[in-house]
Amino acid sequence: MHLYLGHGAAGSAATMQPWVEALGRRGIPATAVQLPKRRAEDAVAAYAAQVADLAGSVIGGHSYGGRVASFLAAQQPCAGLVLLSYPLHRPGAPHLEVRTSHWPAIRCPVLLLSGESDPFARIDLLREAVRRLPNAELVTWPRLGHGLLPARDDAADRIAGFVRSLRGRGSGDPVVESM
Repeated sequence: MHLYLGHGAAGSAATMQPWVEALGRRGIPATAVQLPKRRAEDAVAAYAAQVADLAGSVIGGHSYGGRVASFLAAQQPCAGLVLLSYPLHRPGAPHLEVRTSHWPAIRCPVLLLSGESDPFARIDLLREAVRRLPNAELVTWPRLGHGLLPARDDAADRIAGFVRSLRGRGSGDPVVESM
């Protein structure tokens, strides 16, 4: 099963290469998706155009790239969704409803990976928001902020396990796990 990853608002497909390489070492084929710099809702078509088989693929990304992928997953079926440092709100300005109102429409399994000190996702709000997803798991790391590269090996192991488990995974209540 192939994994597609979109980059953050300040990045490019090249900034996702450390993730693509880490997942490749774990036997998970991954491709970095290049996204236009615009509102996440307006970048969905550009993301979808780069995915060969959406229904049979796992999509996701870091921050903005994950948000774009989440809109795509809410609109069209995919095998799974991986959200790295989901941007729940602007720093200092939590707007939970705006950034998660589409989440109940996401029917695939979702893996969220986040730092507990992320200024874009107050951890208490993120834990509350995960309940809006029908089939989700949240993994967090204390003392990590918006970038997860310090936990890349553990995160890549979890992503690889998630991708491998998709065939046997059923829906259920969200699982919240803290590292």
